[in-house]
Amino acid sequence: MHGFDLGETGLAFLSCQVGATVGLMLYFSYLHWYMIPDKLRNGLREQEHRLVPAMNGSWLLPVGLFLFAWTPRPDIHWIVPLIGVVIFVTGFYLVMQGLFVYLPLSYPQYAASLFSGNDVCRSAFAAGAIAFARPMFLRLGVARGVALLGGLTGMGIIGMICLYIYGKRLRKMSTFAQG
Repeated sequence: MHGFDLGETGLAFLSCQVGATVGLMLYFSYLHWYMIPDKLRNGLREQEHRLVPAMNGSWLLPVGLFLFAWTPRPDIHWIVPLIGVVIFVTGFYLVMQGLFVYLPLSYPQYAASLFSGNDVCRSAFAAGAIAFARPMFLRLGVARGVALLGGLTGMGIIGMICLYIYGKRLRKMSTFAQG
């Protein structure tokens, strides 16, 4: 579409690294300028307080996917879809960091099991994606297929907000949770 050779195609994957670096800088900025001063002033807060970066990052996932889905055309500059990748990876980094801090604080005795269960679920989904991804993209096309994934990640925003609002109540109902 844009006439990239193999080397230029490979360089496009640097957008993933840029997104991860931006996510890292945003997360460290959040820790440095908000989380640590807040902890010094107010002490440890509820575990849901650690979901703030994840809630903000969850908005970036569908934005990045929709930008990536609908902009790879010859009349649009090649950098625009890669900016979508940067936005998506930044959001993904923030969501995963928030969840990876929240879960072991909520279930400290079961942290190893939580992380292994998380790995199994993510790996099983990745393995299962092989079965549905090709037919989905052949039937819908790349733009509509990625837009469908963007819509599904949009539902994750609702899940993250619900976890933030109702997390304390859910932990109180759990026999395994702490706090």
